[in-house]
Amino acid sequence: MCVEHGADRLDRAVRTLSAWLAGTLLIASPLVQATPEIQTWNTENGTRVLFVAAPEIPMVDVRLVFAAGSARDGERSGLASMTAAMLSEGAGDWDADAIADRLDGVGAILSASVDRDMATVTLRTLNRQSAFDTAVDTFATLIARPTFAPDELERVRQNRLVALRQDDESPRSVAQKALYRAVFGTHPYASDSSGTPDSITTLKREELVDFHARHYAGSNAVLALVGDLDRAEAEALANRLVAGLPTGKPAARLPEVPELARGTLESIAFPSSQTTVLAGQPGMRRGDPDYFTLHVGNHILGGSGLVSILMDEIREKRGLSYSTYSAFLPLAQPGPFLMSLQTRNDQAEQARAVLLDTLKRFIDRGPTEAELTAAKKNITGGFPLKIASNSNIVQYLAVIGFYDLPLDYLDRFRERIESVTAAQIRDAFARRVHPERLAIVTVGAASEGARSQQVSMARGTH
Repeated sequence: MCVEHGADRLDRAVRTLSAWLAGTLLIASPLVQATPEIQTWNTENGTRVLFVAAPEIPMVDVRLVFAAGSARDGERSGLASMTAAMLSEGAGDWDADAIADRLDGVGAILSASVDRDMATVTLRTLNRQSAFDTAVDTFATLIARPTFAPDELERVRQNRLVALRQDDESPRSVAQKALYRAVFGTHPYASDSSGTPDSITTLKREELVDFHARHYAGSNAVLALVGDLDRAEAEALANRLVAGLPTGKPAARLPEVPELARGTLESIAFPSSQTTVLAGQPGMRRGDPDYFTLHVGNHILGGSGLVSILMDEIREKRGLSYSTYSAFLPLAQPGPFLMSLQTRNDQAEQARAVLLDTLKRFIDRGPTEAELTAAKKNITGGFPLKIASNSNIVQYLAVIGFYDLPLDYLDRFRERIESVTAAQIRDAFARRVHPERLAIVTVGAASEGARSQQVSMARGTH
């Protein structure tokens, strides 16, 4: 969730800073150092810091992540995301308007968001001293001293309820939420980060205050810094940013994600001309030994856009869907392996069958050498662009730090991609992906015949 209050003022600030950066980048080096040097240390209150010096542009990118994602909601779905949403709605002596004015006045951009693993607060600011000091002090106050003002909480609550009603009108959103429930069952990953209308309606201010006190702590955080700073300046900045946080304790390890025991199929009636088909099961975690093998294999199967096998089989050969893809979404515990398409209602059964048949063939045969070579070239050739900006690098740093990945992750990325073989892909997919145990969700207006077939398949006959 970006800072929403004072949106017009922030939009102007974004446009101003973006225009300045665009002009600056025209005269700066087109790519940052291909494998930036990562420096790391811990602050006095236990926050791990990862830092990359980037003197080319006079700005600083900050990304602070806490183990405070929606998997920590417990029985109060949406608690983590509502806590993050309230950070910019009042902190210290400032109300929401004052915070927006402070950021707007110096052209700084601040946002907060939540996924299943982490809460993330970001800041982008010029390092000109007066602007820098204002932006840094605002950020530090927001994360450490939010007020959770009752009036602002009610406004944010109503906005969230509107967004949830809009989700109910989107077949894609309905399908995604249903699939996560089917894949993860009683695991904390099953719940949607946004919460439910019932949970959001009944959340109390005291619950947000308590969640913040427990999870927004130095030892539960990783701070990523990229910008025009030397090491001493970066250390001083890190201390300023998190000085107001208690040391606290790291969040407990999340429970293991169980494998699915059998395949399921859920058909959700929806008044639309298109049927959304999603399939998934637990996939892999961050730092998984099979990560690079599965990444390359999925790129070939359905992760490379128009040239993927799924696109060829489903769109090019049969015209069943405009777009289809597959993806591994690794988390602290195994996140989902997903497959997706959208097609006409009368083609839904055929498209679903082709989707599963294509997956089975890929698992049985693996990629051809030509497909593997093309995938490696595509992945490694595009990699420099993925670390071509400070904002790209700071995201990587946060991931490396949060998931305790090796500091040479960026250095060795291309090497690890190049070392993947077709035999390794066949082996990894055979061990890790099980078509007979997929959870499948369809959302659309299925025919009676298709509906009867789906009921029998949901009983385990597929």
